[in-house]
Amino acid sequence: MSAETIGMEKQSFPLAARWWAWLVTARWLWVPAVAFAVTRLGIALVAYVAAPILVDAPAPPPYHIRPDNVLLDTFGSRWDTGFYLSIAEEGYRYRDVTLPSVAFFPLYPLLIRAVSAVVGDSLVAGLLVSNLALLGAAILLYRLVDEEYGAALAGRAVWYLLIFPTSFFGSAIYTESLFLLAAIGALYLARRGYWESAALLGMAAALTRLVGLIVAPMLLVEWWRQRRQRPPESRPPLKAGLAALVAPLGTAAYMLYLTLAFGDPLAFARASAAWARQPQPPLAMLAELVQRPAGGWWAALLAGRVHVDNWMDFFFVLFFLALGLALLRQRRWSEATYVLLGTLIPLSSGLLMSQRRYMWVLFPAYILLARWGGRPWVDRVVTAVSLLLLALYTALFANWYWVG
Repeated sequence: MSAETIGMEKQSFPLAARWWAWLVTARWLWVPAVAFAVTRLGIALVAYVAAPILVDAPAPPPYHIRPDNVLLDTFGSRWDTGFYLSIAEEGYRYRDVTLPSVAFFPLYPLLIRAVSAVVGDSLVAGLLVSNLALLGAAILLYRLVDEEYGAALAGRAVWYLLIFPTSFFGSAIYTESLFLLAAIGALYLARRGYWESAALLGMAAALTRLVGLIVAPMLLVEWWRQRRQRPPESRPPLKAGLAALVAPLGTAAYMLYLTLAFGDPLAFARASAAWARQPQPPLAMLAELVQRPAGGWWAALLAGRVHVDNWMDFFFVLFFLALGLALLRQRRWSEATYVLLGTLIPLSSGLLMSQRRYMWVLFPAYILLARWGGRPWVDRVVTAVSLLLLALYTALFANWYWVG
């Protein structure tokens, strides 16, 4: 071995050592990454095992996009996944169809289309977008919490996010993970003073889902909180409050497209009626839920005629509403605004269906739970209940049962 080669090796060792030292100290990167890997592998294992076990589904599956691969088929061809793939591949449909795809907002299918141009497969592209967005959301949540509460609590918040009973939607072709990335990123950047970037992420959230509009009041309240509580030299300028006004431009951009393409800026709202989603007061919907069944509640319970799905969704809503009120009581103003609006707006859609999935993206709830989770018994209860329901819902989802 030449002296020159030995010298180069000696120089490479310190560089490798520095990289390794940086990686060891970069908990904000590897803690969320490990939690992401562990939970995604667990979800994949449950889905893989559940497919041959639950062979007597109530009805034949509507379709299989990838019948040759259990995992690709499970997370790429269930329920709403078909709409996102068809939008990415063929564009929007509105008139003369039973279920108009304009009900689904455009940013996610646009990203699928862009990535599929590289990987050559829309389904694989959708799974890449979802999982990379979820990993990014976990990293940002860790950093957001770590800066205020420390590493232990940050790790716990990320863990609760990733084991939430419907967190498997973050690895399927659904918009939840992209929405989480945009919403968490908006608050994180606003707290670090990058209001222009926070505004852009707020706009991205509003381009991802209609409920993305709740990022706007969250940013506005966060700006007000910083103006009120921080010393004068670190307060955000008055113009930073405009970040909240930029966020709804995402929805406005989609409405402009719908006007140009179909002549109807509210096509997405009219299309939602195909799924029986029409705005109504939450109390009216809840009145239907608690309406006494024929023969009485006890007889219905014994006969198994209670609509368990609706009641489960209702309990998820109550739980997150309670967490939002707890945040409000603790004067966590921007976080409470996000959670309460994110609970009440879907509850006003006319259906309880899917509420447990909608609740998953209300990330400040996991920060609150992580604070309470400092008590070992609370941590054990949250972890045990979450993992049991996550396994159950994943197994049902893999076999075409409706779970959100």
